[in-house]
Amino acid sequence: MAYQRFSLFPDSPSFKDLFSARSLRYRWRNGDPVITTAIMAICIVVWAIEAVLFLVWPEGGNAFVNAGMLLPATAVRHPWTFITSMFLHQPTSLWHILFNMLTLWCVGPVLERMMGHWPYLALYVLSGLGGGAGLMVWAVCSPSGWMTAAYGASGALFGLFAAILVVYRRIGIDIRSMLIWMLINFLMPVITPGIAWQAHVGGFIVGGVLAWLLVTGLHAFRGKSLTWRTTVYGITVFVVGHINKDGNIAGPKVLEHMVDCVLYFEGDPNTSYRLLRAAKNRFGSTNEIGVFEMLDDGLAEVPNPSGRSKYQEGAC
Repeated sequence: MAYQRFSLFPDSPSFKDLFSARSLRYRWRNGDPVITTAIMAICIVVWAIEAVLFLVWPEGGNAFVNAGMLLPATAVRHPWTFITSMFLHQPTSLWHILFNMLTLWCVGPVLERMMGHWPYLALYVLSGLGGGAGLMVWAVCSPSGWMTAAYGASGALFGLFAAILVVYRRIGIDIRSMLIWMLINFLMPVITPGIAWQAHVGGFIVGGVLAWLLVTGLHAFRGKSLTWRTTVYGITVFVVGHINKDGNIAGPKVLEHMVDCVLYFEGDPNTSYRLLRAAKNRFGSTNEIGVFEMLDDGLAEVPNPSGRSKYQEGAC
């Protein structure tokens, strides 16, 4: 006699079948929001760990949150906090994680189906990093900002908001209701104190710019796929600063420690030549310089500077 195991829901798939490699491959190819679901699962699990720690061991819970939250004053020594802070939420409140996850589930699947899994993941991560960059920029502008810690998925979510505005505008969908919703979210820090609005602004700007590059993009890249554009656009970020009287980059040294390469573009008002030299390069040498010449139609590379004499600079 054969026995059948009792199941409360006999027609539903088992937990093993639901998360098997075959099921995940099918959902990936079918365009299901796999990345959105994974991000939500990570955030919920991390929040559950925080909540349990704060209940049974408050000191350990504080240490866990402090190790992962983004604090501009220590961001250079703890660069991983730019990533970990995106998955932390307030452990003593259910509303923070609930509101963020509800927002992610409303916006994320739509964008993931439109853009594809990898471009969507790049958009989410870079928008979250943009939120961290917004905190750093505010710290440079306001000394009190160095001690303003932040955590949560809001920076990445505001990047998704900006992206969906760009996508909807591109395909001709009415975005007035979205604009009203965005205005309400931007006004939340005014109503509710303690919200890091700097991360919201930073994530919104980065997400909007990246979405525009992916959806519309530069004219030369319009025939390329979204994955190709993500690879090109989502890697290199330029931060332009000015030089003080001592010949150094203005502002604190934290900016130079954050980036992989520091370039100086120098010139002499008495000549038409401009020099591009590297002061820091994590991936190569700093012993080379680039020489350019300012012409009537813009900058032009000087292939052989040693072959130029001072009498060849101008034409009679």
